[in-house]
Amino acid sequence: MYGGEEVSAIVVDLGSHTCKAGYAGEDAPKAVFPSVVGAIDGNGMDIDDAANTTEDAKESDKEKGKRKLYTGSQALNFRRDQMEILSPTKDGIVTDWDMVDNVWDHAFRNCLMIDPTEHPMLLAEPPLNSQQQRENSGFSTFYRC
Repeated sequence: MYGGEEVSAIVVDLGSHTCKAGYAGEDAPKAVFPSVVGAIDGNGMDIDDAANTTEDAKESDKEKGKRKLYTGSQALNFRRDQMEILSPTKDGIVTDWDMVDNVWDHAFRNCLMIDPTEHPMLLAEPPLNSQQQRENSGFSTFYRC
């Protein structure tokens, strides 16, 4: 029971190459997509790119107006000038939280089509994650005794 209703927990595994998301208790994830993100600096955007912006594109909160992020197979397969394909992790450790937030948002809202605030969440993490990494991702609440 979560919030008075019985809802399934969401399981998310952000891997080095793919992100997998689905419901706890099911045999396979509902969504599997590349965990890389396409990034365009704000000054590198042209008129054609602005016209072809999809709902997967989000401006980074940290660098508002400076960078546009594209997540998911469809958004990454569309050719855009000046777009770099970047990974939000290096050696299993998150290096860019804005990109991770973008990947998670894509998994919840575009793939699973859910509001993440209405479901309990299980997020996989690397075994050697530091306390600071846990706090950044929200894992710290699970480790307090």
